Amino acid sequence: MLSVQMVLFDGFDLMDAVAPYEVFAAAQLICPDALQISFVSAEGARIVPSGMNGPGLPAAGALDPDKSGIVLIPGAMGSVDPADIGPTSVVAQLLAAKDSGLMPLIRQALRNERLTVSTVCGGSLLLAMDGLLADRYASTHTLGREALVATGARFVDARVVVDGRLVTGGGVTSGLDVALYLVEREWGPQVAHAVERLFEYERRGTVWRAEGRVPAHTAGAPAEPADAPLQAGQTSVAPNPVAATPLDETAADSPAVFDGSWQTTIFTPIGKQQVVLHIIARDGVLRGSAAQGDDIVAFVDPVITGNRMMWSQRVTKPMSLNLKFDVSVQGKRLSGTARAGLLPPSRVEGVRLKPQV
Repeated sequence: MLSVQMVLFDGFDLMDAVAPYEVFAAAQLICPDALQISFVSAEGARIVPSGMNGPGLPAAGALDPDKSGIVLIPGAMGSVDPADIGPTSVVAQLLAAKDSGLMPLIRQALRNERLTVSTVCGGSLLLAMDGLLADRYASTHTLGREALVATGARFVDARVVVDGRLVTGGGVTSGLDVALYLVEREWGPQVAHAVERLFEYERRGTVWRAEGRVPAHTAGAPAEPADAPLQAGQTSVAPNPVAATPLDETAADSPAVFDGSWQTTIFTPIGKQQVVLHIIARDGVLRGSAAQGDDIVAFVDPVITGNRMMWSQRVTKPMSLNLKFDVSVQGKRLSGTARAGLLPPSRVEGVRLKPQV
């Protein structure tokens, strides 16, 4: 008997969870001995509140990442206004789930070769925020596309995307399609068709896989990650020439004004992040890194134009993202923005600690 574990966390989207549950429950009616469905949470048995003050659902026990079968993870329900950073916003609730005891269980589930991990809507963003979808094909709600790409995932504009044992769904109603695909995969097209007839609903769209011929030009093609992920253990980049000609380090807008260490604050929608930037910008060479606690990450493709310095950088706190920085220097102060895709930019402010030697 195959186990289907439906994950719940505080603020989950009710339809993300209930729609696929009903599909699996219908399959269970047709094949009583084929599957066992349960709502689970990281904490174990409890009533888990849904978002927007919706009704709670009872988790029967804790998520078991060592079982075989299927795990389904919903998104969150709340405000999607980028200016809303309150505790009931979708982003805040997903981050709360990311920082809970749920993510170690999901990471373990992704390593279990006998388990398929599936998501609906913002459920893929929850995984992506923890760096679990870097360089993997995935879908999510349209409003989350830029955020998903900014984490290093390869967004595909499809209702169901399959990448090995990872199955991700698009917007809220795609939970029906994800579950119907899994029912057909596990118990065959006749069972899936019987469920469709019961619901008077037919699965929408092609189940996308990175297989077969690749069209030369196509709408909905996978979106490349915002920046290629750094290799494990990489903490620096090879020197990059600032310009083809020798630098004029005496000019007012000389790249040398960026040279040094900077105590920097990134004002993100969910709080301030403290980072120390180390920049070398002299002798025709430009390179840098950012330190946040024990994490040291190299700048990717740094470039200086006038009094502006731009680079890309992967961060892991408060979530895994590829950020694009655009800063300038006035005296001992650095200021600018950090942006992930089309998400609202975050203000960046820094003060020089010391020049490089």
